[in-house]
Amino acid sequence: MNQVQVDNFIEIRLNRIYSRRDAISCIGGIRSLLESYKDKINSKPYSQTEKDIILIAYGDHISDSKSGEKPLVTLKKFLNKFCKDKINSVHILPFYPYSSDDGFSVIDYKAVDPELGSWKDVNEIGKNYRIMFDGVVNHISAESEWFKKYLANDPDFKEYFHDIDPATDLSEVVRPRTSPLLTEFKDAEGVTRHIWCTFSADQVDLNYSNYKVLLAVIDVLLSYVENGATLIRLDAIAFLWKKPGTKSVHLSQTHELIQVMRDVIHKVAPEVIIITETNVPHKENVSYFGTGYDEAHMVYNFALPPLIAWSIITGDGTRLSEWAKTLELPSDKVCFFNFTASHDGIGMRPVSDILSDDEVQILVDTCTKNGGLVSYRDSGFGTIKPYELNCTFKDLLTSPDEPEEKRMKRMLLSQAIALAIPGVPGIYLSSILGSDNWHEGQKKTGINRTLNREKFDWGQLEERFKVAESKQYFEDYLKLIDIRSSEKAFDPYKSFTVLDLHSNALAILRHGEEPVLCLHGFSDKEIELKLPESFAKSSFDLITNKSYTEKCILQPGDFVWLKVKEETCT
Repeated sequence: MNQVQVDNFIEIRLNRIYSRRDAISCIGGIRSLLESYKDKINSKPYSQTEKDIILIAYGDHISDSKSGEKPLVTLKKFLNKFCKDKINSVHILPFYPYSSDDGFSVIDYKAVDPELGSWKDVNEIGKNYRIMFDGVVNHISAESEWFKKYLANDPDFKEYFHDIDPATDLSEVVRPRTSPLLTEFKDAEGVTRHIWCTFSADQVDLNYSNYKVLLAVIDVLLSYVENGATLIRLDAIAFLWKKPGTKSVHLSQTHELIQVMRDVIHKVAPEVIIITETNVPHKENVSYFGTGYDEAHMVYNFALPPLIAWSIITGDGTRLSEWAKTLELPSDKVCFFNFTASHDGIGMRPVSDILSDDEVQILVDTCTKNGGLVSYRDSGFGTIKPYELNCTFKDLLTSPDEPEEKRMKRMLLSQAIALAIPGVPGIYLSSILGSDNWHEGQKKTGINRTLNREKFDWGQLEERFKVAESKQYFEDYLKLIDIRSSEKAFDPYKSFTVLDLHSNALAILRHGEEPVLCLHGFSDKEIELKLPESFAKSSFDLITNKSYTEKCILQPGDFVWLKVKEETCT
């Protein structure tokens, strides 16, 4: 696609969003931004492969109290000591100055929180690892300069936010929280403003109907690319465009804006990957792939975590298998971002069109029984529904009272599935460590999500790896990553087939010149799977090197990744 064509696409999209006059002003602003950044950004071609694994961590997820070094320096130390040559990418969760929500209420988009370190520290990590930055561009902190200037009636920030008449009918708006949608603020003249706040009173939503907001946000995103972002995660992006009288989620303008952001970034850095974070029902979620060529390169696979949990908890693999068969993509240029846990909870909305209310309740009851908590959302007409399970994935799958060896085995099974499903794996730090719920932290903050946001001291980690079960789990996890990274069948864009070998198992055939058959058992009893003909003559498990012919017997919690022995390949 040449330069002129990209310009045309941007202009066409802007004309669909704004008035002709505003669209012309916006395209002029974009050209000025591109001119200012073109010599600052060092673009390097990159293609994602089976070697791409992304670790998800807070900038202060690990601190070294003895050394006194900044947490970003400690994070780099952890990556280099424990993950080097295993993990090539890291998603550093918002490392900007913030006022709430552990970073997702950003005060200054272009600064690094001095408590974490500096841009130099971020750039040092970027020398050896691809970095994912968060574009928290649906909302900004109520303590930000942007909002302060808005309340001060600065003309440059006029209409940066949504001031809504409280008499407006907003009953159709989709709500991800139970908190009020509008929050009252007083401006410099004492006038009460009723500001649209999708997530909390401290997270004020930006008004993209003002094209100047789009220009300011594009400037932010380009600055991230300048500072080494090779992947950009667009947080809560489904809610970007608001319009009273509509659901104000997934509106056409939102899709157009994502496409504009992608097009503009690709003008100076075509290798940058755009990832959309939309914690919504699966069918809505995949709409962010667009045509497969114009919107997200990767979409968070939000239905995967609850479906894996459902399969392991119930021993039933049918829901997961049937859903996995539907994972069709609009092109070979896009793929899923697969994960089991993140800094947030395990979303229930993504499976609202897959699991029944009674089946969701089984997950809710298991979570609370195992010491987790549940967050709810306003589903309209005075009713609430489970929004997310706040729990480490390990504690969701097994009770803390069960033997640690069994707990770690189940946890590793869940992680093996996430590595085997087509796409790029994202591994939350707590998952690779096999952590339990952080009850002490949650009691201090009173926030449900804190249960899965435990922060670690360097010395604490070193002691953790001296515990036999923890050490073995971590080593086994890294071995799985090694295997995945060395087999081309795990290329995120390769085709796959879900096989019906047993109702209590998930069988995924990863295609390629040297295909791999991934078998994962969910039953609490031994199950027998008849192998497909191509693997039945003579195959071996990549993990244990054990040979198989005709059938594979899985014990509770077992999984095998089979490859045909070379002498039998045709």
